Amino acid sequence: MSKIKIQQLFKAYQHSFINYDMDGVSSCYHLPCTLNTPDKIVLLTSRADCQREFGEIFTQLKEANTSDVIAKKASFVQMSEQLYLVCIDWDFIDGSGQVFADFSAIYHVLDTGEALKIVNVVSHELESSLTLSESISW
Repeated sequence: MSKIKIQQLFKAYQHSFINYDMDGVSSCYHLPCTLNTPDKIVLLTSRADCQREFGEIFTQLKEANTSDVIAKKASFVQMSEQLYLVCIDWDFIDGSGQVFADFSAIYHVLDTGEALKIVNVVSHELESSLTLSESISW
């Protein structure tokens, strides 16, 4: 059951990025949450924070003429009754069909009882990708 819920969460997440759907992406996150990249750490505590941060990300994706977002490899492990660790290797494809960004993202996902929500994401180079105990297929 948890595998299905995780697949559903990240399929919705992927779909929201492909379609620049601010509400869709925001709904995948628990507030407060943190986004960690090699450049910065961002604490999101409100819907306005989400709109600002994801608005910047969507602007970059639109400028690259993003045509697809592909999960190349995905796996997870249940860390406690309510917490999951998920690792996904992503390819972002531009309008010419070329990969313009690829990275590994490690997500901490909380089961709120009503839904799964991302509470933290850490993005790294692909070399830092993890293979966790349960694979996720797309």
